[in-house]
Amino acid sequence: MIGIFGGTFDPVHIGHLRLATEVAETLDLSRVHLVPAAIPPHRGEPLLDPATRLDLVAQSIADEPRFVLDDREHRRAGPSYTADTLAEFAAEYPGEPLVLMMGMDAFNGLPGWHEVERILDLAHIAVATRPGSEATGTAARWLAERQVVPGALAESPVGRIVPVAITRLDISATTLRGFIEQGRSLRYLVPEPVVRHFRRG
Repeated sequence: MIGIFGGTFDPVHIGHLRLATEVAETLDLSRVHLVPAAIPPHRGEPLLDPATRLDLVAQSIADEPRFVLDDREHRRAGPSYTADTLAEFAAEYPGEPLVLMMGMDAFNGLPGWHEVERILDLAHIAVATRPGSEATGTAARWLAERQVVPGALAESPVGRIVPVAITRLDISATTLRGFIEQGRSLRYLVPEPVVRHFRRG
């Protein structure tokens, strides 16, 4: 199974990398593609330009053999829709299950995503959970209808949802951007390449 972890990564931080690591370990994924969004459809202009975000992700995962930087959304014109990205993966890796990785906040927002039914027809979803986080609304209904335990995920080709409990790390890119604006240190919150980038700036 291939993990796919998208996001703006503005900037990439330890919470992103721990989520990817712990979900990959729990589900025994062969590899995880980190897919930075070029033009994120659900938020405003990123702080960092696309080339810088790609470079910082690449440097941050360079010593993790299971992680792959995937720049396909930067090579594709228009908004970075997950449904289009998953369709590309499905065409490239026919017969290999895809696992879309996300946190609970993203999962609760998933019903409003572009062509969400197409997403559910192309991949499984791994939802990283922490104490106090829970699915709501349509996402909760989907979870009740589609939930499986990690060991059963490979028994279906697509469309299952597996919660994965991960270490609680209350780090957000929004908070980090505030630190950057205030000139505060990012050390121990982000990978060292990101610390060095903002130290130079």
